[in-house]
Amino acid sequence: MNKRPIILLLSILLSTAARVSAQDIASIAKSDPLIISGAIGTQNTFYSTSSGMGYASPLSTSLYANLNINVYGISMPFSFYYTGDNTSFSYPKFSFNISPTYKGWTLHLGQRSMSFSPYTFTMPFNGVGIEYRAKKMGLRFGAFYGNLRKAVNADPTDPASRNPMYRRTGMGVKVGYGTSSSYLDLYVFRGKDHLNSIDDYWHDQLFAQENVAVGLRGRLALGSHFSLSGNFGTSVFTTDLTSEIPDVDIVHKYENYYDIRFSSLARFAGDVAFNTNWKYFSASLYYRLIQPDYTSLGVSYITNNYQSLGINLGTHVGRLSLNGNLTAQSDNLDGKQLYTTRGYVYSANASLPFDCGLHLTAGYNGYMQKQYDGMAIVPDSSRIHRSTSSYSFTPSYEFTTTNTNNNISLSANYTTNEDLNPNATGESDVQTLAIGAGYSLSVIPIETSFSFNYSHQQSDGYNSQYSTDIYSLSSSRAFLQSKALSASLTLSLISNTMAGSGRNTSVGGSMGVGYTLHEVHSFSFSASYNRYANINIVEEAYMPSNRYSDIMCSLSYNYTFNAISIKRQTEEKMKENKKKYVITSDFTKAAREERRLKALERQSQGGPRK
Repeated sequence: MNKRPIILLLSILLSTAARVSAQDIASIAKSDPLIISGAIGTQNTFYSTSSGMGYASPLSTSLYANLNINVYGISMPFSFYYTGDNTSFSYPKFSFNISPTYKGWTLHLGQRSMSFSPYTFTMPFNGVGIEYRAKKMGLRFGAFYGNLRKAVNADPTDPASRNPMYRRTGMGVKVGYGTSSSYLDLYVFRGKDHLNSIDDYWHDQLFAQENVAVGLRGRLALGSHFSLSGNFGTSVFTTDLTSEIPDVDIVHKYENYYDIRFSSLARFAGDVAFNTNWKYFSASLYYRLIQPDYTSLGVSYITNNYQSLGINLGTHVGRLSLNGNLTAQSDNLDGKQLYTTRGYVYSANASLPFDCGLHLTAGYNGYMQKQYDGMAIVPDSSRIHRSTSSYSFTPSYEFTTTNTNNNISLSANYTTNEDLNPNATGESDVQTLAIGAGYSLSVIPIETSFSFNYSHQQSDGYNSQYSTDIYSLSSSRAFLQSKALSASLTLSLISNTMAGSGRNTSVGGSMGVGYTLHEVHSFSFSASYNRYANINIVEEAYMPSNRYSDIMCSLSYNYTFNAISIKRQTEEKMKENKKKYVITSDFTKAAREERRLKALERQSQGGPRK
């Protein structure tokens, strides 16, 4: 007897009973008992180019179908997709993901996540967890245990095998107390790789790891305008579980909790901030330090070996809002890097809206980087000392008349990237200017919208200058009384110029038409044409003989359906018609008749527009 169909059916049935995403038990009882819906469709594309470097097939056809079964909020999607020689079918894989809640309690089962300290644990786990949080932000705690990643047991004899990975498990506990203004939370996380989860062949090439991280996060309100907040973490990280355990007293003291080995490292990370908040002003002074090699197996990635000190300022006077930031950064805390890098990040932004529809925003962003000696001496001729500055101004104006809605937007940005090394020749210096303008118009009587956009970008470098101008004009409109028919048209022109290499120009256009029949059948057609010169304007100047063209057309159809819906009615509706559930389907005779009557009604309301 072939057991594969039985196993497949069993996994789908188990999925039906168990696959819930963050579902509350109370919400399950209030969900609709059954909804079966889906869609089928096709897309067909024709593509042609005269350049000989096409990025798509000349003719392509795809067919798709999907079905979704929803039982009391539990969703099971099925899908089928065909294109060319490729056919795929997917069904709900067996999984058990549920987070039911009851009062202040939450139970996590399956692929879940819990909020921990950013220095201890930030990734999802596949296992079991529990959390409790009082309504008034009093006592709270949580715990979890589960897999952080699956084992990849690669075949040593297969040169094309995947990179092996140990199975990694993790467990964590957190407890805290306080309110939103003052609180203290403690986090403990432990992660470990399992040596026996992959072949012994890999043990000498891939080291199994272990880690314990402890985090502390808190906030203390100092009156009504000041507060002090901090977030700290310490981690003991073992890079090789096969390394020996030292025979010393301090190691034996903690052997019941953690095996400290010759490959174990203890590191610290943390940040602290002093904050003040007033009616028209707010500020925050903060400091962060992450020691070299700080690692937690519960954090996917963390930048270490650096420190930063900064200040944030914000104020608003009437409608005017102002914000600023200044941060100083430095790496190579242990002095073991060849070089030390220090940087300064600074920004200032302003926003001013007016009742008349005018809105002004301006900003400045800058960064300065400088290189210093580390274990090696930096030669003056190659020492990094760079500065980047960006200035922006973006006004916009929106207004309405009796028959139109209008929006005008402008933008300007100027960026400089400069090498400040006294020995620099300026070859890497670049200045870029980008300006833009846009105007959108909606004509209410004819229900048609238009838009025009222009942008110019110019970059000046060492003995080089490059500029691009882009113009685009588009329009769209919906037709018929039901707005079931829509059409759009876009025209564009792009002009590229490089000093010494001439100019090339590209023109293009696209159009689209869409029609919806009986609210379930959707037809769409789109076409585009582009004519452009040789792309590599550095190699050749613009010449008419170097022009190419692309044509693309696409025809699509989509049908969405409600196979059956058993929906729970509101209390008011139940009192009105004495029915607890309403059953509907697109395939019943009544549904077909209702769609026919709606179509006749739309036709009778049609005709020429006044």
